[in-house]
Amino acid sequence: MFFLTILLFSYLQTSQQIQETTASGKEMLSNPMLIPVQGTLNVVMNQNVTLSCHSDSGAPPVRYTLFKCNRKVSTLNMPDLTPGLFNLTINSASDVGEYKCKAENNISSGGKYSNSLNFTLIEPISKPVLSSPISQAKKGQNVTLFCLSENGSLPISYIFFKGRKSISPPVKMQKREAAVIFLFINSPSDFGTYKCRAENSFCNNTKYSNSFNFTLEEERSHSEPLIISLGLILLLFVIGFALAIPFFIIPSYKAKKFKSTRSSTGLASTMNAEESENYVIYTEIEPVKPEEEYVNFSVIKEDEKGDLEDLDGLDLTENRCTTKF
Repeated sequence: MFFLTILLFSYLQTSQQIQETTASGKEMLSNPMLIPVQGTLNVVMNQNVTLSCHSDSGAPPVRYTLFKCNRKVSTLNMPDLTPGLFNLTINSASDVGEYKCKAENNISSGGKYSNSLNFTLIEPISKPVLSSPISQAKKGQNVTLFCLSENGSLPISYIFFKGRKSISPPVKMQKREAAVIFLFINSPSDFGTYKCRAENSFCNNTKYSNSFNFTLEEERSHSEPLIISLGLILLLFVIGFALAIPFFIIPSYKAKKFKSTRSSTGLASTMNAEESENYVIYTEIEPVKPEEEYVNFSVIKEDEKGDLEDLDGLDLTENRCTTKF
């Protein structure tokens, strides 16, 4: 009987401990889980998203708080263990960051934090541009093509096409840089139409570039450089002759003409000087009154300049005569 009493007492004590442990477990909150309701962390601008914060165990009521980069965003008080739903709108790139939630009740102190979530902002890509440093090529030449989409979230995958046939595997660019492909022009068929395609993780967003064509560069004949050289020589000769006219030919012609004119002018001046020495002009003597008068003869001499010089100062006393009537 005593043995049965001990067994019964032990059973009751063990049952009480189990019940206390179970009750204590229900009062303590478990770490909450933060998950996106839409199931994906890729979002676009102006998109509405919903985050669910839920703790599986703990004594209600439960208070859930949503944080973004350690900054409180919103708080929900739930009367039971129903998940707390937080509605957000991605209005700018600043709305994309690290999110966490915190669960706490009246029993637990400090609360429990959830895992972190990070959204990825997806932007649609713009139409890519296909370009090349050269537009003309010839057979046996290496050429380069560049494909770049200026806008759109990274990474971006590029594929090059010739006509409708792919000529490269997808090239994924993690930075805003152009994808590059190197081609060898080996036949006339290589001068066809080229395009490229760009796409990113944005849903159903694939765009093709403009068309690009290489044109055949005509090979120059060997006579063309010779013709160009002769043309340049002729042009230099014409320019030199044109410059020599005002600086050499015209001054030489003027010098010869001036020398000839000076010689003829000097001879004429000498002859005029010799003739002028024997050239005397006599003035007519007017009849004098019946008185004695003196008559002065004026001798005019023509100088070398052809001017008449009055020689009134010449003493003509030897020619003085007296006439009486």
